[in-house]
Amino acid sequence: MSVIGIDFGNDGCYIAVARQGGIETITNDYSLRSTPACVAFGEKNRILGVAAKNQMTTNMKNTVYGFKRLLGRHFRDPKVQAEIAPFPYKTVELPDRSVGIAVRYLNEEQTFSALQVTSMLFTKLKLTAEQALGIKVNDVVIGVPCYFTDAERRAVLEAAVISGLNVLRLMNETTATALAYGIYKQDLPAPEEKPRNVVFVDCGHSNLQVSAVAFNKGKLKMLATAADSDLGGRQIDHLLATYFANDFKTRYKVDATTSPRAWVRLLTEVEKLKKQMSANSTDLPINIECFMDDKDVSGKLNRTAMESMAESLFNRVEITLQTCLADSNLRLDDIYGVEVVGGSTRIPAIKQLIEKVFRKTASTTLNQDEAVARGCALQCAMLSPAFKVREFSITDVQPYSIRLVWQDESGQEGDMEVFPKNHQVPFSKMLTFYRREPFTLQAQYTDPASFPDPIIGNYTIQKIAPGPEGECQKVKVKVRVNLHGLFTIASATLTEKKEAVEEPAETMETEEKQKNSGEGDAAAQGSENQKTPEQEGAPDQKMDTDKQAEGAAPAKNEGGEKKVKNVMKTVELPINEVNKSHSATDMNNLVEREAQMVQGDKLENERINAKNAVEEYVYDIRSRIYEELEKYISEGDREKLGRMLEDTENWLYEDGEDCKKQVYLDKLTELKKHGEPIKDRKREREDLPRAFESLLSSIQLARKATEQFRNGEEKYSHLEAAQVEKVEKAITEKQEWVDKNMGASVSTPLHVNLPISANQVKSEKGTFEALVNPIINKPKPKPKVEEPPPAEKKEGEEDKNAGEQTNGPKNNEQQQSSEKPTEPMDVD
Repeated sequence: MSVIGIDFGNDGCYIAVARQGGIETITNDYSLRSTPACVAFGEKNRILGVAAKNQMTTNMKNTVYGFKRLLGRHFRDPKVQAEIAPFPYKTVELPDRSVGIAVRYLNEEQTFSALQVTSMLFTKLKLTAEQALGIKVNDVVIGVPCYFTDAERRAVLEAAVISGLNVLRLMNETTATALAYGIYKQDLPAPEEKPRNVVFVDCGHSNLQVSAVAFNKGKLKMLATAADSDLGGRQIDHLLATYFANDFKTRYKVDATTSPRAWVRLLTEVEKLKKQMSANSTDLPINIECFMDDKDVSGKLNRTAMESMAESLFNRVEITLQTCLADSNLRLDDIYGVEVVGGSTRIPAIKQLIEKVFRKTASTTLNQDEAVARGCALQCAMLSPAFKVREFSITDVQPYSIRLVWQDESGQEGDMEVFPKNHQVPFSKMLTFYRREPFTLQAQYTDPASFPDPIIGNYTIQKIAPGPEGECQKVKVKVRVNLHGLFTIASATLTEKKEAVEEPAETMETEEKQKNSGEGDAAAQGSENQKTPEQEGAPDQKMDTDKQAEGAAPAKNEGGEKKVKNVMKTVELPINEVNKSHSATDMNNLVEREAQMVQGDKLENERINAKNAVEEYVYDIRSRIYEELEKYISEGDREKLGRMLEDTENWLYEDGEDCKKQVYLDKLTELKKHGEPIKDRKREREDLPRAFESLLSSIQLARKATEQFRNGEEKYSHLEAAQVEKVEKAITEKQEWVDKNMGASVSTPLHVNLPISANQVKSEKGTFEALVNPIINKPKPKPKVEEPPPAEKKEGEEDKNAGEQTNGPKNNEQQQSSEKPTEPMDVD
């Protein structure tokens, strides 16, 4: 069983696995650690990961990227509109107001939600992990940005479920980074000592996240987080691309903003330029061939100019750093160090801002690209029962303030902040309401202006009725932010008062008799299996019930009177939850649709592999029959096979362009009927001499043994003459067989099959050795041991008898001394 951690990035994803006592990062089928978050659609199948990104410029309208930032958002969200503006693929609004992506797939127009596209990427990551580990992968921890809302987190969870993954936890990227840092530290202060405070700065492709964490031995506690969801390396890329687009428009009269393909190529080049600027402050060139209108373009830029253009972005970085410092309530002297992760933290200007705000030099202890994935893999191992990991407690925080809104009995609206910003999670709270009828609680983010849709969900507590006297009932509601960071109402209970009537003593005696019968035993067993909620979940109420049972003694009911007593009972109330999750039916349909597409991709890949096998065989044989295999095929057969190969190649690019898998397999079989015999002839010409040499070596060894026997050598003197003659006869026959077949093989032309194969020679050798070796390797019999003369034997027996006589009295003495006296001895 394996557990993995996934860093689900906007640009690329990393997979880490816990195994062999450590954490490893998995490489994909291109031997790369990063798998692009890219999904492309073709006429026959889907293309995922690296292959999808490689064809981005040739299949732009059907290649989807940047979909992470569309998850759990409405199509009309201003941020979504800003995101989809530069995308070359088409986006539409779905009936549930989410973002749909229209592509051409299987030769027809189809629309997929951002959720479905994300599940396709997760399917690829799961397959990559399984291929690298060689076993099935189910359990996973996925890293998400700390600023993700409830709806976005639910979307990631659902995408994972559709792809067949079991998510043990959605982990904030800031927390995963802190875990990867702290779990290996052996010098952390003890729990009772002052914690070590470390600030983590994660600036990646599309966002900036800053967190302050307090470490003690065996635990970490998130103090505060701050984030800018629209500030990352891509913003700098867009600034540089805009600068060069304007430059090329002036100097070359081409406008890159009007061509999606040219814009994507420009973004790729300026990203390379930005990375070079991290190490060089001089002017750096950019050159793009055939950019637009068959024109080659070039330009140059230096780091100083780039920093000047991005000044507003760097100011936002500083604001985010200051916000985290203020929310953490830490003084600068309290901060032990600042760790940086994420590709964009390599920019010198960002490192300078970190040093300016925290008065600490940025440290790069962690792997800047893989820290999140490694932290997620560690958390997955800690949550999985299959692994034993060092105890390490994690306390995360809630990024947004959450409140509940309801209407009271008079119809007035009430509200309450249940989880303030940076509140500890996971965490549960018990709220008490007094109601006569069902009521609805609405969970929403406290600051509506920051969210286009601040409502998290609506929860209706059902089956509430007035008390016996029409009074309000006491309802306890348990609200919780769980391990995934999702808000939920875990339970709702009603404590109601009921009257119980005590039966008189005679009735109790009758019941006692029934208990002794079979029916009474069955009834008692049934009541034991159906324990009341208050007995399981409310120990205080259980104690009260026991006291009442003790007070109901039969002696007090001797007169046959009935007594009434009050019993408190806790009732679980059903909750009707309406949130931004898909229904079970919709999820089943999505899972089934993904499974169909996975199977279609598998069949198409097998078909393509069969076609490629035919093409590879054509190229392989055609080149070899004119080189290394030339002498093993006749001129006529070579011309015939050459025409067959040429016809097959033409067929592959014409009628055979789109055939079924079996057609290619049949075509390959037909080609191999003509091509493999040539390879076999070459192989036999190389193997046959070695086989004959090995057989002749066995014959020579046998012949040498017979000669030594005839010469009377001691080594073979124990052999029987008849057996040796049998060996000599076998040697003669086998030598004649070798001479005959070797001569036939030598006289056979190279382009003709040999009359005998190397395997036949090996078989003859085995038969010969099976006959000869048991005879010539027969071991010598052991020499007979001479018996001693009778006199010596007699003398030995006498010595033995004498020894027995010598030892006899001694043994008797020991036996006598070991016996205990039956009477006490007198002592003088």
